Amino acid sequence: MKKNLITVTSPLLPNLDELNLLLKQIWDSKWITNNGQFHKQLEHDLAEYLGVPYISLFTNGTLPLLTALQAFRITGEVITTPYSFVATTHSIWWNGCKPVFVDIDPTTGNINPGNIEAAITPKTTAIMPVHVYGKPCDTEHIQEIADRYGLKVIYDAAHAFGVKVDGESILNAGDISTLSFHATKVYNTIEGGAMVMHDEATKKRIDYLKNFGFAGETEVVGPGINSKVDEVRSVYGLLNLRQVDAAIEARRQVAIRYREVLRNVAGVSFMEDIPGVRHNYSYFPIFIDAETYGTTRDDLYMKMKVANVLGRRYFYPLISEFSTYRGLPSASRENLPNAHKMADSVICLPMHHELSEEDIQRILELIVK
Repeated sequence: MKKNLITVTSPLLPNLDELNLLLKQIWDSKWITNNGQFHKQLEHDLAEYLGVPYISLFTNGTLPLLTALQAFRITGEVITTPYSFVATTHSIWWNGCKPVFVDIDPTTGNINPGNIEAAITPKTTAIMPVHVYGKPCDTEHIQEIADRYGLKVIYDAAHAFGVKVDGESILNAGDISTLSFHATKVYNTIEGGAMVMHDEATKKRIDYLKNFGFAGETEVVGPGINSKVDEVRSVYGLLNLRQVDAAIEARRQVAIRYREVLRNVAGVSFMEDIPGVRHNYSYFPIFIDAETYGTTRDDLYMKMKVANVLGRRYFYPLISEFSTYRGLPSASRENLPNAHKMADSVICLPMHHELSEEDIQRILELIVK
């Protein structure tokens, strides 16, 4: 008989007794969606917790990316990274823009600012970087480039919930940041997401756009979409916000255990914590040097899978390798050597707040042996 399945993540679940009480309040109020009291409360509490001025809830993490590009009327070319989940580039494509891939930093996995400037053309209007695995991008360098060329910066911060640099939320960088609250994330509302903006006027425009563009009962001010969050998921999110710090601390302890053992395994490397950064331990990627380790990344991945330990080759393949995008000039392998090296060597180990010491030991034994 196989041992219990160990997955790469586990959803953060609220207290069910409290959830039931709040669900009854929703039913009694007869208001289950469309900017209800719990939706408003969650936006307020998230803004306070994250240390951001304005936040708008969305029904998933992809729609705020789509809406951010709409809000700024982005056209032409958008510089981005191939080392991400496909939603990043899909949002550019769905807005009728052309994604332009540039290579990543080999240490952080984030877009390399040193490659951005060379990719700028007269058609470039925006940059869409990703805080990969919750590791903060070089936001100052990116902003300098954006200011020099008059470009908007929209951060895909799907992995960066609660991440801070020297006490300041990474979500305050750029013109807009977007979050994912999918069940696999550090903090979740089952499905969900959010957008962080700097001013009330932008918040109002975003709130119009996520509700079909309605600015009142009979007035539509733009080609909006339906991205509203219901009261049930808002309550779910309010309860999970109470326990997210404990979940992050549990993940930190898992990361410590992984590093203690893997630091001495030849051919296996991993990302260290960055000084001054409050990490959220969204993921724990390791990288396999097949020549030194003695077997390939894919062989180790399959060995883990057979043992019922489901890691993830995250992000493999690169977005630039998918049929939709591989024909773009910027998608050529020669243009993205660091991204290909990372994609071809990565396995994200199980990383969540419910991992037991026995689980961790099982995972490490598969890698060390």
